[in-house]
Parts: sequence; structure tokens; C-alpha cells
Amino acid sequence: MTTVDRLRPRRSCLAVPGSNPRFLEKAQGLPADQVFLDLEDACAPLAKPEARHTIVKFLNEGDWTGKTRVVRVNDWTTEWTYRDVVTVVEGAGPNLDCIMLPKVQDAQQIVALDLLLTQIEKTMGFEVGRIGIEAQIENAQGLNNVNEIAQASPRVETIIFGPADFMASINMKSLVVGEQPPGYPADAYHYILMKILMAARANNLQAIDGPYLQIRNVEGYREVARRAAALGFDGKWVLHPGQVEASNEIFSPSQEDYDHAELILDAYDYYTSEAGGKKGSAMLGDEMIDEASRKMALVISGKGRAAGMRRTSKFEIPEG
Repeated sequence: MTTVDRLRPRRSCLAVPGSNPRFLEKAQGLPADQVFLDLEDACAPLAKPEARHTIVKFLNEGDWTGKTRVVRVNDWTTEWTYRDVVTVVEGAGPNLDCIMLPKVQDAQQIVALDLLLTQIEKTMGFEVGRIGIEAQIENAQGLNNVNEIAQASPRVETIIFGPADFMASINMKSLVVGEQPPGYPADAYHYILMKILMAARANNLQAIDGPYLQIRNVEGYREVARRAAALGFDGKWVLHPGQVEASNEIFSPSQEDYDHAELILDAYDYYTSEAGGKKGSAMLGDEMIDEASRKMALVISGKGRAAGMRRTSKFEIPEG
């Protein structure tokens, strides 16, 4: 069985209505890391059957170079899910990277999708296991079961926070998706985000923050995105082209941090080698580095490399 790619760049995950050919065309030229073609909330019920075929056409004929290609199907409580998956995967499986499953409430919903994908891949002669799954957590039950969901299938690549439905499911007193509810002095989303993040990291998955619906308020988007990035999330949804640049910037390391991380890795490799004295710790300028430093640097360097960043400094072996 082929293994999925859990390290795909997902700084910006652009939502595109699957029923809108104009938006599907435009999305191909935007610098988003991931594009997900939506059959769920962005499609009216009467538009869903035709949208499936529109998505297949654009996946097969469009130019999605450099982008992770995802389709969000409807959740298992609806009558549309199986037909969404069958039509899209049979029609465009080789040109599809992941299926996003919304409103995931327990591990069995992931298992069911995995089984259906496997049957389609075997029937169509596709690589078995190549198509990943993105699990969207949108209510209290899903959050309670998030660790089991993360472990449910080797196809799972990401855990995604869906704030709008989640806020409604717990009766949060706010109508602005992603903003803090009035009357609560702390961060109302901290527990939710951290629980998703812990489940993701414990299972070597990515964690993605959901949308910010005030699409013209880019500074508001930046503020919410910085919160998720500071915790360690890998990216965030974007609903408007104006949010893409902000998301790519916020979920990338600064040039200074990227350069420093690469220097730590080079220095650690040298000092732990025979030539460098086989040291467990050493000084890099005024900073002591050791194995823990290397692990932290790997995270930053990995994000920088995935973002296509280039070094502007070089490690120099000390004389003598």
C-alpha cells in the first residue's frame, strides 16, 4: 500500500465552491499551498450533483501545479457522501491528493471513508492508499474523540478546526466566526486548538485552523492566524484571495529564524562528528546548542524548506 504525504505545505488552504466554474478557474492562479474544491457548505443541495462533475472536469483539465488538491465531500449524516466520493475519486482519482471529511464525530466515520476509498482504488486500478484524508472537527463529540479520529487510518494527514459549526454546537455567544465571544476575558478557543494540536502531533499529523469569515478584514484575519501559528498550527483556511498572502507569511518562519535554524543543524552535525570533537553540546556564538536545540531547529527548517525559503547565511567551521 502506498503511504500518504503528511508533510505537504498547507500554510494557506483555499476554499473554492465546487459549483462555480469562474472561481475554480481563478483558484488555479492563486499562490495558495492547498486548494479544496467544496461540495459541502459552499454548494446548495440542488447544485451538488452537477458540482461533482464540474470538480472532476477541473481536476483533470486544470493546472494545479504546486498545490495540494483536495475535495471536501458532505458529511456521513447526509445522503450525498457516498456519491460525492465515488463520482470524484472514480472520475479524477489520479489528480486528487486528499478527501476532506467534515463534521467528523468518531473514528468509525474515518474508517468508513478509508474502506470506500480502498474499494474505488482497487476497482479503478489506482494506487491503493495514495489518497489522504483530512478530518474536520466541528462539534463537541468530535473534539472528545479527536485522538481516536487521528489514529483511525494511515490515510489521515490533517486535523482541521471548523469554528462556525463548533461555535453553534456549544452555544457560544458570538456571531463572528473566529472572534472571541463578548464577556469572556481569556481566549475561548485555546482549549479547542490545543486539543486538536496535541492529537495531531501525537500522531505525526498536521493541524489546520479554520476560516475567518470577515473576508475584507485582513488585519482581523492576521490576528487570528497569528494565534494559531504561535501555538504551532501548520496553516489556516483562506476564503478570499486577499487572505492568501497573509496566511503564507504568518505560517512561514521569518528569514532570520530560518537561517538560524539551519545554522544550528549544521553546527550540531559538525560538533557531534569526529572532526568536531564528538561533543554532545557546543557553543554557537553566545548560544549553547544540544540535541534539544536540534529538534527545535528541525521544525523551523522543515517549515522554511517546505515554503521554498533559501538560506542567506552559512556555517563556518571554527579555526583551530
